[in-house]
Amino acid sequence: MATHRPIVAILGAPGVPDPVNLDEIAELAEVRHCTADTLVSALDGAEILMLWDFFSGALKDNWGHPTQALRWVHVCAAGVDTLLFDDLRASSIVVTNAHGVFDRPIAEFVLASILARDKQLHVSKALQREKLWRHRETTRTEGTSALVIGTGGIGRSIARLLGAVGITVTGAGRVARADDPDFGVVLETARLADVAGDFDNVIAIAPLTTQTERMIDADVLAAMRTDAHLINVGRGQLVDEAALIDALRTGAIGAASLDVFTDEPLDPDSPLWAMDNVAVSPHMSGDAVGWRDVLAAGFLDNLQRYLRRDSTPAVEVLGNVVDKQRGYVVSAG
Repeated sequence: MATHRPIVAILGAPGVPDPVNLDEIAELAEVRHCTADTLVSALDGAEILMLWDFFSGALKDNWGHPTQALRWVHVCAAGVDTLLFDDLRASSIVVTNAHGVFDRPIAEFVLASILARDKQLHVSKALQREKLWRHRETTRTEGTSALVIGTGGIGRSIARLLGAVGITVTGAGRVARADDPDFGVVLETARLADVAGDFDNVIAIAPLTTQTERMIDADVLAAMRTDAHLINVGRGQLVDEAALIDALRTGAIGAASLDVFTDEPLDPDSPLWAMDNVAVSPHMSGDAVGWRDVLAAGFLDNLQRYLRRDSTPAVEVLGNVVDKQRGYVVSAG
C-alpha cells in the first residue's frame, strides 16, 4: 500500500530539462532527482521510479537491495525494450509507459515518408542543390498498398491515416485475423517472407521483443518488390541492418526511410548515410513540438491515480500498464 507521500525517484536524461510540471509532482510526493550514477541512493525507500531518461538501463544495473521498496516504474516512452529484464518481469512491480502519446505524430511521419518518396521530394532537393531543372513523373500514392507490421496503437493510427489518402493497408501481428476495424486483414508476422512481396510499402512499428528481433531479415527483404519502400519507425533491431544494406545496394528493394537503427547515433561510417535511396532521420518520428510536456502530464495523471487507489492494487488503477511478458500495453483489438 502506498504511503501518503511516496518517494519518487526521477531518473533524468543528460542535457534534458526536468519535467515542466515538476512542482505539481512535488506537491504529491517527495521527489529525488538522480542520474544513472546516483540512482542507487535515490532508490533507497523509493516507491516509484520515473524514467525520464527512457533509454536508460540503470535499473537493471542497480537491481537488488536498493529496489526493495519499489512498487511502480513509469517509462516516458512507448517502447520498454531497454527497461525490461528477467528479474523485473518476475517481480510484482507494475510498469507503465507513454502509450498513445506518439500515435498520431509517428503516423504523420510515415505518411510524409511515403509521400516524399512517391513525389520524389528527396530527388528534387538534390537537383535543386545542383541547379538542375529536370522534369519527372511521380507516383500516385492513392491506390498503392502498405503492410503495417505491428497492430498496436501506433500501427492503428498509421493504418487510419494511410487509409484516408487512399492507400490500401494490411496489418501484420502475432495472430492472423480478418475483419479488423483498422486493418481489415491482419496477417501473421511468422509469414512475413511469404507476404512481403505483395506491398508497395512495408512499415515496421512492432515492439522489440525476442520474437520480433530481426524479423525483417534477408529472406523477407528478398521477398519484397524491387521497387518497394521499407519504413522503420519502431526499433532498429527489428531489421537485419547488414541484410538491409545489401538489399539496398543490389536493388533488391527500392528505398528505405529509417528513423531508427541498430546502434544510435548511427555510425558516421555506415554506408546508409551516402545511399541515394535511403532517408535517414535521428529517431525523431514521434517527437512533435511539446511532446515532453505531454509525457510529463501523463506521469502526473498516473501519479494522481496511484495516490487515489486506497487498497486497490496499482495494476488495476494505473493507465497504460505494460504486460511485462509481452513487452507492451495490451489493448482492445
